[in-house]
Amino acid sequence: MIHFAKFVTKSYKWILAFWIILFGVMTYFAIQLPGLLAGDGFRVDGEHEKVMKIVSEDFGLPAESLFIVFDGKSDKEIESTLADLEPLDVVSEIVSPITEQDQYTDDLSYAVLQFSKAPDDMPQVVEDIRASFDGTEGIVLTGGGAFEHDINQASQRDLMTAEAIGLPIAIIVLLFAFGTLVASFVPLIVGIGTVVSTLGVMALLGNQVDLSIFVLNIVPMLGLALSIDFALLFISRYREELQKQHVVDSIIMTIRTAGRSIIFSAVCVFIGLGAMLLIKVDIFMNIALGGMIVVGMAVISSLTLLPAVLMMLGERIHKGRLLKERGEDANGWRKFANGVIKRPVTIALVATVLLAIAVIPVRNMELTIPQIDSLPESFDTRTSFEQMQDTFGLDNESTVFLLAERNGGWKTTEGLTAMKKLQDQLLDDSLVKNVSTIYTLSGIETPAQWENRLKIPQMYDQLNPILKDFTDDNRLLIPVTLGAAGSSNEAQDWVRDWSAKQTDWNLLIGGEPRFNQEIFDEIADHIVYVLLIIVVSTFFILMFAFRSLIIPIKAILMNILGLSATFGILVYIFQYGHFGLHPGTVALIIPVIVFSLVFGLSMDYEVFLISRMQEEFSYSFDNDQSTVEGLATTSKVITSAALIMIVLTGAFAFTDVMPVKQIGVGIAVAVAIDATIIRLLLVPSLMKLFGKWNWWLPFGKGLYRSTSQFPKDN
Repeated sequence: MIHFAKFVTKSYKWILAFWIILFGVMTYFAIQLPGLLAGDGFRVDGEHEKVMKIVSEDFGLPAESLFIVFDGKSDKEIESTLADLEPLDVVSEIVSPITEQDQYTDDLSYAVLQFSKAPDDMPQVVEDIRASFDGTEGIVLTGGGAFEHDINQASQRDLMTAEAIGLPIAIIVLLFAFGTLVASFVPLIVGIGTVVSTLGVMALLGNQVDLSIFVLNIVPMLGLALSIDFALLFISRYREELQKQHVVDSIIMTIRTAGRSIIFSAVCVFIGLGAMLLIKVDIFMNIALGGMIVVGMAVISSLTLLPAVLMMLGERIHKGRLLKERGEDANGWRKFANGVIKRPVTIALVATVLLAIAVIPVRNMELTIPQIDSLPESFDTRTSFEQMQDTFGLDNESTVFLLAERNGGWKTTEGLTAMKKLQDQLLDDSLVKNVSTIYTLSGIETPAQWENRLKIPQMYDQLNPILKDFTDDNRLLIPVTLGAAGSSNEAQDWVRDWSAKQTDWNLLIGGEPRFNQEIFDEIADHIVYVLLIIVVSTFFILMFAFRSLIIPIKAILMNILGLSATFGILVYIFQYGHFGLHPGTVALIIPVIVFSLVFGLSMDYEVFLISRMQEEFSYSFDNDQSTVEGLATTSKVITSAALIMIVLTGAFAFTDVMPVKQIGVGIAVAVAIDATIIRLLLVPSLMKLFGKWNWWLPFGKGLYRSTSQFPKDN
């Protein structure tokens, strides 16, 4: 690190120039990012996608559908609205409620807009359709493409809202931490540089890969929080060194010490994010990719841009003092630490009980894939869709598209018999409400009757188009209506059971139940490996860093307990419906993302705290003294860093998009638990209880390899 540190101090002007140019270029690309985002990221390259492509291309079913909901509109108003869509030339077919009575009531009706292929620019199509009825009250466009358009718009507003709330409070926290205006604004410069650069890189990648709309919130949230955290640690150490030596040597020493801690912390977060790449669902891969890029940018900016800015400022880092330095801070924390280690058993028990109580709601956690409920209830797109579902009972059923492949095709006598057999098997299933086949649509009951009717020329002209609609070479399409919502466990279990059935035909299944089942199973099949990678790698990194066997085990167990308590609190807030929220569910992505992010973030505070304890212990071999001194000298920085993380992520609690709100609250709660109950209570009390065993390593070069090497207590 020393050679790198010397390079930075000598080339700081060139580094500043590079970052200014980079910022300008990346700002140009970052502005384009929102237009490149599409979809919520819940996509897996599986059977559902394959089936739906075949159904659309070979069987002529629409590739995309939107709905226009009419509330209290006359037939004339409905017909006029639909007629105004024809000049747009974007919809392949319109299914009007005037002709389809199952889409019509006196109070509420809906039209289906079908697209033969998904439009290349669905957001623009949505805007054009909405413009055609010019926001007329009682007429609302809803459905998949409209959801995505509104979530994208809401995400952009959410980002501005969160920054407007979080950044001013973060500045106040930095002012209390540093006491000067100049030192307080430097971390913001680094944070903004990190976020803009990352968004620019993501925009460049957006031309090659599909990016979720949630990237727009999560990347800035993580980038700002990490960059400011790293800068806080770096500047705190720099100001400490500046009291003993001049600027250049202070920066070199800070890069060698705080710089190492930053790299170590980033590695922990990087591993947590990288592990998510094992889950082949777009949103996890997007967040992993964006997160790893922003972590890398945060490290680069903290070790290049930040020291370059400090070199330029020199002693002026102390300018603009608003608060007096308080030398008694460390003494206050020292008294607190002494109080904790005097009653280690009591405090450890109280802290554990508090966390255990918070864990209780986890047993009732209900995970779902975010859909229409991602939007707040204030959006007409959501309320109209839910009104349509309730009125027409669409939320209590779902459609599965079953493709059956048979050698020899389905138009022969044997094929028609096999088709009837498959139809009867489906209708015998208690969850199946209806199936669409040539028999159910024509009213013909047996294969023999079908063949006889085809011999009549007039009947042939009526029946042959039906046969073509459901057969294509060796493939047969059977739409199946299930009496359960597509997101329900019953529908997903039905898909799993039918996929596992041994039949004479090769069965492929698509539709909403299959989509949900593939997402859930992809996560369930890989989550153990994700957790193992994070936990095992963290264990070895901490063991290597602290030359201890006990400390990494304690850190991992405390992290798991703290995160479990976090998930319990999320259930209490979002699922039970507290703090002004309606009861709902927890987004499927939340446990994985929060665990992967916070497990690494909490190691940042663990390393900073335990490193100082280890340093003290290597001098005194007094476990109690090293615990007290480590807590006293690091608590202010750790508390400030945690508070900034809480503010910047917790600000998303005031946003509209529910999954982003849950991620922000989840990270904020997890960091709050880690920085208070775990870091201030459990860590010092357990350090006291384990004594010198904290520093025991039975192999390698530990502070102690066996108990016989422990110095005798005075």
